[in-house]
Amino acid sequence: MPLRGKQIVLGVCGSIACYKAADLTSKLVQAGAVVDVVLTDSAQKFVTPFTFHSLTGRSVYTDMWEPATGAGEEHVALARRADLIIVAPATATTMARIAHGLADDMLSLTVLASRAPVLMAPAMDSQMWEAPATQENVETLTRRGVEFVGPASGRLASGNVGTGRLEDPARIVEAAKLVLARGGDLAGRHIVVSAGGTREPIDPVRVITNRSSGKMGYALAEAARDRGARVTLVSTVDALPVPYGVDKVGVETVAEMREAVLQATSTADVLIMAAAVSDFRPADVAEHKIKKGEGGEMLLRLVPNPSFFPEVPDRVVKVAFAAESRDVIENALRKPESHGRLDLICANDVSAEGAGFGVDTNLVTLLEPGKEPEALPLMSKYEVAQRILDRVRAILAQR
Repeated sequence: MPLRGKQIVLGVCGSIACYKAADLTSKLVQAGAVVDVVLTDSAQKFVTPFTFHSLTGRSVYTDMWEPATGAGEEHVALARRADLIIVAPATATTMARIAHGLADDMLSLTVLASRAPVLMAPAMDSQMWEAPATQENVETLTRRGVEFVGPASGRLASGNVGTGRLEDPARIVEAAKLVLARGGDLAGRHIVVSAGGTREPIDPVRVITNRSSGKMGYALAEAARDRGARVTLVSTVDALPVPYGVDKVGVETVAEMREAVLQATSTADVLIMAAAVSDFRPADVAEHKIKKGEGGEMLLRLVPNPSFFPEVPDRVVKVAFAAESRDVIENALRKPESHGRLDLICANDVSAEGAGFGVDTNLVTLLEPGKEPEALPLMSKYEVAQRILDRVRAILAQR
Protein backbone atom coordinates (compact mmCIF):
# COMPACT_ATOMS: atom_id res chain seq x y z
CA MET A 1 0.00 0.00 0.00
CA PRO A 2 1.45 3.38 -0.99
CA LEU A 3 0.68 5.09 2.35
CA ARG A 4 1.72 2.28 4.68
CA GLY A 5 4.50 3.44 6.97
CA LYS A 6 4.69 6.90 5.40
CA GLN A 7 5.31 9.84 7.72
CA ILE A 8 2.67 12.48 6.98
CA VAL A 9 2.38 15.90 8.55
CA LEU A 10 -1.21 17.15 8.36
CA GLY A 11 -1.60 20.89 8.80
CA VAL A 12 -5.13 21.96 9.78
CA CYS A 13 -6.08 25.62 9.34
CA GLY A 14 -9.01 27.67 10.62
CA SER A 15 -11.99 26.94 8.39
CA ILE A 16 -15.52 25.71 8.88
CA ALA A 17 -14.31 22.66 6.93
CA CYS A 18 -12.07 21.72 9.88
CA TYR A 19 -14.40 18.92 10.88
CA LYS A 20 -13.53 17.12 7.63
CA ALA A 21 -9.87 17.10 8.67
CA ALA A 22 -10.79 14.59 11.38
CA ASP A 23 -12.22 12.27 8.73
CA LEU A 24 -9.11 12.79 6.59
CA THR A 25 -6.88 11.95 9.56
CA SER A 26 -8.83 8.76 10.19
CA LYS A 27 -8.57 7.69 6.55
CA LEU A 28 -4.81 8.32 6.47
CA VAL A 29 -4.30 6.29 9.65
CA GLN A 30 -6.47 3.45 8.30
CA ALA A 31 -4.29 3.43 5.17
CA GLY A 32 -1.26 2.76 7.37
CA ALA A 33 0.27 6.24 7.49
CA VAL A 34 1.93 7.71 10.57
CA VAL A 35 0.20 11.08 10.96
CA ASP A 36 1.44 14.08 12.93
CA VAL A 37 -1.16 16.85 13.12
CA VAL A 38 -0.31 20.54 13.36
CA LEU A 39 -3.18 22.85 14.31
CA THR A 40 -3.03 26.59 13.72
CA ASP A 41 -4.43 28.94 16.35
CA SER A 42 -7.47 29.57 14.16
CA ALA A 43 -8.08 25.84 13.68
CA GLN A 44 -8.35 25.42 17.44
CA LYS A 45 -11.38 27.71 17.38
CA PHE A 46 -13.19 24.95 15.45
CA VAL A 47 -11.61 21.67 16.64
CA THR A 48 -9.55 20.56 19.64
CA PRO A 49 -6.13 18.88 19.76
CA PHE A 50 -7.65 15.97 21.69
CA THR A 51 -9.75 15.01 18.64
CA PHE A 52 -6.63 14.41 16.58
CA HIS A 53 -4.68 12.85 19.42
CA SER A 54 -7.51 10.31 19.75
CA LEU A 55 -7.35 9.50 16.04
CA THR A 56 -3.56 9.25 15.70
CA GLY A 57 -2.41 8.23 19.19
CA ARG A 58 0.33 10.85 18.79
CA SER A 59 1.12 14.29 20.14
CA VAL A 60 -0.61 17.20 18.38
CA TYR A 61 1.45 20.29 17.61
CA THR A 62 -0.17 23.66 18.27
CA ASP A 63 2.41 26.22 19.40
CA MET A 64 6.04 26.73 18.50
CA TRP A 65 6.59 28.25 21.96
CA GLU A 66 5.08 25.35 23.90
CA PRO A 67 6.69 22.04 22.79
CA ALA A 68 4.42 19.00 22.62
CA THR A 69 7.38 16.57 22.81
CA GLY A 70 10.92 16.56 24.13
CA ALA A 71 12.45 17.52 20.77
CA GLY A 72 14.68 20.58 20.87
CA GLU A 73 13.24 22.10 17.69
CA GLU A 74 9.98 20.33 16.98
CA HIS A 75 9.35 21.97 13.61
CA VAL A 76 12.77 20.79 12.37
CA ALA A 77 12.17 17.25 13.65
CA LEU A 78 8.75 17.17 11.97
CA ALA A 79 10.13 18.59 8.75
CA ARG A 80 12.99 16.13 8.49
CA ARG A 81 10.97 12.96 9.02
CA ALA A 82 8.03 13.95 6.82
CA ASP A 83 7.49 12.05 3.58
CA LEU A 84 4.60 14.38 2.72
CA ILE A 85 2.99 17.50 4.16
CA ILE A 86 -0.75 17.90 3.61
CA VAL A 87 -2.45 21.20 4.42
CA ALA A 88 -6.20 20.58 4.67
CA PRO A 89 -8.14 22.73 4.93
CA ALA A 90 -5.72 25.30 3.54
CA THR A 91 -7.02 28.80 4.13
CA ALA A 92 -6.21 31.92 2.11
CA THR A 93 -4.18 33.22 5.06
CA THR A 94 -2.01 30.11 5.38
CA MET A 95 -1.42 29.91 1.62
CA ALA A 96 -0.36 33.55 1.61
CA ARG A 97 1.92 32.99 4.61
CA ILE A 98 3.66 30.01 2.97
CA ALA A 99 3.83 31.65 -0.47
CA HIS A 100 5.67 34.62 1.02
CA GLY A 101 8.01 32.55 3.16
CA LEU A 102 6.68 33.68 6.52
CA ALA A 103 7.40 31.41 9.46
CA ASP A 104 5.46 32.85 12.37
CA ASP A 105 3.52 29.78 13.46
CA MET A 106 4.17 26.06 13.88
CA LEU A 107 2.73 25.04 10.51
CA SER A 108 4.51 27.60 8.36
CA LEU A 109 7.75 26.91 10.25
CA THR A 110 7.45 23.19 9.46
CA VAL A 111 6.68 23.73 5.78
CA LEU A 112 9.57 26.16 5.37
CA ALA A 113 11.99 23.77 7.05
CA SER A 114 10.96 20.68 5.05
CA ARG A 115 12.07 19.30 1.71
CA ALA A 116 9.08 16.96 1.56
CA PRO A 117 6.43 17.46 -1.14
CA VAL A 118 3.49 19.63 -0.09
CA LEU A 119 -0.15 18.94 -0.98
CA MET A 120 -2.71 21.67 -0.32
CA ALA A 121 -6.48 21.28 -0.20
CA PRO A 122 -7.93 24.80 -0.16
CA ALA A 123 -11.23 25.71 1.51
CA MET A 124 -12.77 29.19 1.50
CA ASP A 125 -15.62 31.21 0.03
CA SER A 126 -15.59 31.41 -3.76
CA GLN A 127 -14.97 35.18 -3.72
CA MET A 128 -11.84 34.63 -1.62
CA TRP A 129 -10.66 31.79 -3.86
CA GLU A 130 -11.14 33.89 -6.98
CA ALA A 131 -9.47 37.00 -5.52
CA PRO A 132 -6.38 38.07 -7.51
CA ALA A 133 -4.16 37.90 -4.41
CA THR A 134 -5.19 34.28 -3.72
CA GLN A 135 -4.71 33.24 -7.35
CA GLU A 136 -1.26 34.87 -7.45
CA ASN A 137 -0.30 32.94 -4.31
CA VAL A 138 -1.56 29.70 -5.88
CA GLU A 139 0.54 30.40 -8.98
CA THR A 140 3.59 31.09 -6.81
CA LEU A 141 3.14 27.89 -4.80
CA THR A 142 2.49 25.81 -7.92
CA ARG A 143 5.64 27.17 -9.54
CA ARG A 144 7.59 26.03 -6.47
CA GLY A 145 6.21 22.50 -6.78
CA VAL A 146 3.30 22.60 -4.32
CA GLU A 147 0.47 20.30 -5.45
CA PHE A 148 -3.20 21.25 -5.15
CA VAL A 149 -6.29 19.06 -4.84
CA GLY A 150 -9.54 20.98 -5.20
CA PRO A 151 -11.22 23.13 -4.23
CA ALA A 152 -14.52 21.56 -5.24
CA SER A 153 -17.63 23.38 -6.36
CA GLY A 154 -20.97 23.40 -4.58
CA ARG A 155 -22.87 25.07 -1.77
CA LEU A 156 -20.57 26.97 0.60
CA ALA A 157 -20.95 27.86 4.27
CA SER A 158 -21.88 31.43 3.30
CA GLY A 159 -24.84 30.14 1.34
CA ASN A 160 -23.19 30.96 -1.96
CA VAL A 161 -22.77 28.35 -4.65
CA GLY A 162 -19.34 28.29 -6.27
CA THR A 163 -15.78 26.97 -6.09
CA GLY A 164 -14.23 26.81 -2.64
CA ARG A 165 -15.43 23.64 -0.90
CA LEU A 166 -12.81 21.40 0.66
CA GLU A 167 -12.27 18.39 -1.58
CA ASP A 168 -13.71 15.12 -0.29
CA PRO A 169 -11.28 13.51 2.23
CA ALA A 170 -11.20 10.25 0.26
CA ARG A 171 -10.09 12.19 -2.81
CA ILE A 172 -7.40 13.99 -0.80
CA VAL A 173 -6.08 10.58 0.26
CA GLU A 174 -5.96 9.53 -3.40
CA ALA A 175 -4.10 12.73 -4.27
CA ALA A 176 -1.60 11.95 -1.50
CA LYS A 177 -1.02 8.51 -3.02
CA LEU A 178 -0.39 10.11 -6.41
CA VAL A 179 2.19 12.52 -4.98
CA LEU A 180 3.99 9.80 -3.03
CA ALA A 181 4.01 7.49 -6.07
CA ARG A 182 6.26 9.82 -8.05
CA GLY A 183 9.27 7.79 -7.01
CA GLY A 184 7.63 4.38 -7.60
CA ASP A 185 9.17 1.51 -9.54
CA LEU A 186 7.01 2.30 -12.59
CA ALA A 187 7.70 6.04 -12.57
CA GLY A 188 8.26 7.35 -16.08
CA ARG A 189 6.26 4.52 -17.64
CA HIS A 190 3.01 4.95 -19.55
CA ILE A 191 0.54 2.12 -19.01
CA VAL A 192 -2.71 1.71 -20.93
CA VAL A 193 -5.46 -0.34 -19.25
CA SER A 194 -8.79 -1.32 -20.79
CA ALA A 195 -11.81 -2.04 -18.60
CA GLY A 196 -15.44 -3.10 -18.80
CA GLY A 197 -17.57 -4.94 -21.33
CA THR A 198 -17.97 -3.50 -24.81
CA ARG A 199 -21.49 -2.83 -26.10
CA GLU A 200 -22.42 -3.60 -29.71
CA PRO A 201 -25.69 -2.00 -30.87
CA ILE A 202 -28.60 -3.98 -32.30
CA ASP A 203 -30.75 -0.87 -32.74
CA PRO A 204 -30.77 2.57 -31.04
CA VAL A 205 -32.08 0.96 -27.83
CA ARG A 206 -30.63 -2.55 -27.54
CA VAL A 207 -27.05 -3.79 -27.36
CA ILE A 208 -25.10 -7.04 -27.11
CA THR A 209 -22.76 -6.93 -24.14
CA ASN A 210 -21.40 -9.10 -21.32
CA ARG A 211 -21.27 -9.18 -17.53
CA SER A 212 -17.91 -7.45 -17.05
CA SER A 213 -18.10 -4.77 -14.32
CA GLY A 214 -14.72 -3.18 -15.08
CA LYS A 215 -13.52 -3.63 -11.48
CA MET A 216 -10.37 -5.53 -12.45
CA GLY A 217 -9.34 -2.88 -14.96
CA TYR A 218 -9.97 -0.07 -12.51
CA ALA A 219 -7.92 -1.89 -9.86
CA LEU A 220 -5.08 -2.21 -12.36
CA ALA A 221 -5.27 1.49 -13.20
CA GLU A 222 -5.18 2.43 -9.50
CA ALA A 223 -2.31 0.06 -8.73
CA ALA A 224 -0.25 1.32 -11.69
CA ARG A 225 -0.82 4.90 -10.55
CA ASP A 226 0.27 3.95 -7.03
CA ARG A 227 3.58 2.73 -8.48
CA GLY A 228 4.26 5.97 -10.31
CA ALA A 229 3.07 5.17 -13.83
CA ARG A 230 1.15 7.54 -16.04
CA VAL A 231 -2.09 5.68 -16.69
CA THR A 232 -4.60 5.87 -19.51
CA LEU A 233 -7.82 3.98 -18.77
CA VAL A 234 -9.89 3.04 -21.82
CA SER A 235 -13.24 2.14 -20.32
CA THR A 236 -16.86 1.40 -21.14
CA VAL A 237 -17.82 1.82 -17.46
CA ASP A 238 -19.60 4.86 -16.03
CA ALA A 239 -20.62 3.42 -12.64
CA LEU A 240 -17.13 3.30 -11.08
CA PRO A 241 -15.18 6.39 -9.92
CA VAL A 242 -12.08 7.02 -12.01
CA PRO A 243 -8.94 6.70 -9.84
CA TYR A 244 -7.50 10.11 -9.03
CA GLY A 245 -4.77 11.14 -11.47
CA VAL A 246 -5.77 8.58 -14.11
CA ASP A 247 -6.79 9.75 -17.59
CA LYS A 248 -9.99 8.06 -18.74
CA VAL A 249 -11.08 7.65 -22.36
CA GLY A 250 -14.73 6.61 -22.58
CA VAL A 251 -15.77 4.13 -25.29
CA GLU A 252 -18.62 1.73 -26.02
CA THR A 253 -18.01 -0.50 -29.05
CA VAL A 254 -15.05 -2.65 -30.01
CA ALA A 255 -14.29 -0.27 -32.87
CA GLU A 256 -14.15 2.66 -30.47
CA MET A 257 -11.98 0.71 -28.04
CA ARG A 258 -9.62 -0.25 -30.85
CA GLU A 259 -9.20 3.35 -31.93
CA ALA A 260 -8.62 4.57 -28.37
CA VAL A 261 -6.19 1.77 -27.47
CA LEU A 262 -4.12 2.16 -30.64
CA GLN A 263 -3.91 5.91 -30.15
CA ALA A 264 -2.89 5.55 -26.49
CA THR A 265 -0.32 2.81 -27.14
CA SER A 266 1.47 4.98 -29.70
CA THR A 267 3.29 6.48 -26.70
CA ALA A 268 2.84 3.70 -24.14
CA ASP A 269 5.19 1.13 -22.64
CA VAL A 270 2.53 -1.38 -21.56
CA LEU A 271 -0.97 -2.44 -22.62
CA ILE A 272 -3.10 -4.46 -20.18
CA MET A 273 -6.34 -5.56 -21.83
CA ALA A 274 -8.59 -6.29 -18.86
CA ALA A 275 -11.73 -5.39 -20.82
CA ALA A 276 -14.14 -8.10 -21.94
CA VAL A 277 -14.14 -7.33 -25.65
CA SER A 278 -17.14 -8.63 -27.61
CA ASP A 279 -16.19 -11.50 -29.90
CA PHE A 280 -19.19 -10.80 -32.16
CA ARG A 281 -21.30 -7.86 -33.30
CA PRO A 282 -24.58 -7.67 -35.21
CA ALA A 283 -24.03 -7.73 -38.95
CA ASP A 284 -26.72 -5.08 -39.45
CA VAL A 285 -27.77 -2.34 -37.01
CA ALA A 286 -31.39 -1.19 -37.30
CA GLU A 287 -31.85 2.54 -37.78
CA HIS A 288 -34.89 2.59 -35.49
CA LYS A 289 -36.00 0.48 -32.51
CA ILE A 290 -37.17 -2.96 -33.61
CA LYS A 291 -40.75 -3.37 -32.40
CA LYS A 292 -41.88 -6.57 -30.74
CA GLY A 293 -44.78 -7.16 -33.09
CA GLU A 294 -42.88 -6.74 -36.33
CA GLY A 295 -42.42 -10.12 -37.99
CA GLY A 296 -42.69 -12.37 -34.90
CA GLU A 297 -39.36 -13.72 -33.72
CA MET A 298 -36.19 -11.66 -34.16
CA LEU A 299 -33.14 -13.32 -35.63
CA LEU A 300 -29.70 -11.78 -35.28
CA ARG A 301 -26.87 -12.47 -37.66
CA LEU A 302 -23.56 -11.96 -35.92
CA VAL A 303 -20.14 -11.41 -37.44
CA PRO A 304 -16.82 -11.72 -35.59
CA ASN A 305 -14.89 -8.77 -34.25
CA PRO A 306 -11.25 -9.23 -35.25
CA SER A 307 -8.61 -8.86 -32.53
CA PHE A 308 -6.71 -5.59 -32.68
CA PHE A 309 -3.91 -6.83 -30.40
CA PRO A 310 -1.63 -7.54 -33.41
CA GLU A 311 -1.91 -3.88 -34.40
CA VAL A 312 -0.34 -2.70 -31.14
CA PRO A 313 3.37 -1.84 -31.65
CA ASP A 314 5.76 -4.70 -30.83
CA ARG A 315 7.79 -2.51 -28.46
CA VAL A 316 4.76 -2.43 -26.10
CA VAL A 317 4.54 -5.05 -23.33
CA LYS A 318 1.25 -6.83 -24.01
CA VAL A 319 -0.85 -8.35 -21.24
CA ALA A 320 -4.15 -10.12 -22.00
CA PHE A 321 -6.91 -11.46 -19.78
CA ALA A 322 -8.65 -14.74 -20.53
CA ALA A 323 -11.99 -15.05 -18.74
CA GLU A 324 -13.02 -18.69 -19.05
CA SER A 325 -15.63 -20.98 -17.52
CA ARG A 326 -14.01 -24.34 -18.43
CA ASP A 327 -10.61 -25.66 -19.54
CA VAL A 328 -9.28 -22.36 -18.28
CA ILE A 329 -5.53 -22.85 -18.83
CA GLU A 330 -5.91 -24.68 -22.15
CA ASN A 331 -8.21 -22.00 -23.57
CA ALA A 332 -6.03 -19.18 -22.25
CA LEU A 333 -2.93 -20.63 -23.88
CA ARG A 334 -4.71 -20.43 -27.25
CA LYS A 335 -4.98 -16.64 -26.97
CA PRO A 336 -1.85 -15.96 -29.08
CA GLU A 337 -3.51 -17.69 -32.04
CA SER A 338 -5.82 -14.68 -32.44
CA HIS A 339 -3.94 -12.01 -30.48
CA GLY A 340 -0.38 -12.52 -31.70
CA ARG A 341 2.59 -12.21 -29.36
CA LEU A 342 1.61 -11.85 -25.70
CA ASP A 343 4.07 -11.22 -22.87
CA LEU A 344 1.66 -12.29 -20.14
CA ILE A 345 -1.76 -13.95 -20.00
CA CYS A 346 -3.96 -13.64 -16.92
CA ALA A 347 -6.34 -16.58 -16.92
CA ASN A 348 -9.31 -16.43 -14.58
CA ASP A 349 -12.13 -18.89 -14.00
CA VAL A 350 -15.26 -16.74 -13.90
CA SER A 351 -17.30 -19.69 -12.64
CA ALA A 352 -15.21 -19.99 -9.45
CA GLU A 353 -16.65 -18.62 -6.23
CA GLY A 354 -15.38 -15.10 -5.54
CA ALA A 355 -13.86 -14.73 -8.99
CA GLY A 356 -16.80 -13.95 -11.24
CA PHE A 357 -17.98 -10.65 -12.62
CA GLY A 358 -18.92 -7.78 -10.32
CA VAL A 359 -17.06 -8.98 -7.20
CA ASP A 360 -14.05 -7.36 -5.50
CA THR A 361 -11.86 -10.48 -5.52
CA ASN A 362 -10.33 -12.58 -8.26
CA LEU A 363 -8.66 -15.96 -8.83
CA VAL A 364 -6.00 -15.69 -11.51
CA THR A 365 -3.28 -17.87 -13.01
CA LEU A 366 -0.37 -16.01 -14.59
CA LEU A 367 0.96 -17.53 -17.81
CA GLU A 368 4.27 -16.17 -19.11
CA PRO A 369 6.18 -17.72 -22.04
CA GLY A 370 9.05 -19.90 -20.84
CA LYS A 371 7.87 -19.98 -17.23
CA GLU A 372 5.74 -22.27 -15.12
CA PRO A 373 2.14 -21.14 -14.57
CA GLU A 374 1.66 -19.26 -11.30
CA ALA A 375 -1.74 -19.84 -9.71
CA LEU A 376 -2.51 -16.97 -7.36
CA PRO A 377 -4.76 -17.54 -4.35
CA LEU A 378 -8.07 -15.74 -4.05
CA MET A 379 -7.26 -12.13 -3.28
CA SER A 380 -8.59 -8.64 -3.82
CA LYS A 381 -8.46 -7.32 -7.37
CA TYR A 382 -6.06 -4.59 -6.21
CA GLU A 383 -3.70 -7.27 -4.84
CA VAL A 384 -4.02 -9.24 -8.09
CA ALA A 385 -3.18 -6.05 -9.97
CA GLN A 386 -0.02 -5.61 -7.92
CA ARG A 387 1.10 -9.16 -8.70
CA ILE A 388 0.50 -8.57 -12.40
CA LEU A 389 2.47 -5.32 -12.25
CA ASP A 390 5.35 -7.17 -10.53
CA ARG A 391 5.55 -9.32 -13.67
CA VAL A 392 5.24 -6.28 -15.93
CA ARG A 393 8.08 -4.52 -14.13
CA ALA A 394 10.32 -7.59 -14.56
CA ILE A 395 9.47 -7.85 -18.26
CA LEU A 396 10.25 -4.16 -18.77
CA ALA A 397 13.59 -4.62 -17.03
CA GLN A 398 14.49 -7.37 -19.51
CA ARG A 399 13.75 -5.21 -22.56
